[in-house]
Amino acid sequence: MSGVSGVSGVISAATKSTEDTRELGTALAGLARAGDVILLSGDLGAGKTTLAQGFARGLGITEQVVSPTFVLARMYKGRLNLIHADAYRMDNLREVTDLDLPELLDDGGVALVEWGDVIAPVLPADFLDLRIDFGDADDDRRFTVRVVGPTWAARAAAVRGVLEHWPS
Repeated sequence: MSGVSGVSGVISAATKSTEDTRELGTALAGLARAGDVILLSGDLGAGKTTLAQGFARGLGITEQVVSPTFVLARMYKGRLNLIHADAYRMDNLREVTDLDLPELLDDGGVALVEWGDVIAPVLPADFLDLRIDFGDADDDRRFTVRVVGPTWAARAAAVRGVLEHWPS
């Protein structure tokens, strides 16, 4: 199987089904550490919550993971606590500050933030940036992953290794 493409810190991958997208999330969860932030972006319906469901499964979470759109953030207990947040309805960056993501992460959790590109400007520069785009067929998805900051840069090869199972 060919590897994923990756140029200057950008890693690409692709999935062919909803379950494939969940499996990609499950595999990424294997790299998660307490305090990690992963930003998910993409059009409505692209698969952000689907990926989050797989990620939760990879953390050993058995509870059903649903979109946090109307509550801003949901917490799930697993190997690491999962803070599943949604920035879609946040009207300004002050609301991100009010969410107090760093404090939520102090309890040994990892944060997945849907529509995360909205809040990237107010985050410390240490996160995994994962963009999901629609592919050619209905269930095809293309992933563009950027490692940002020293914690994720140190794991770039591991991220690339995980994603090579889903060549682009």
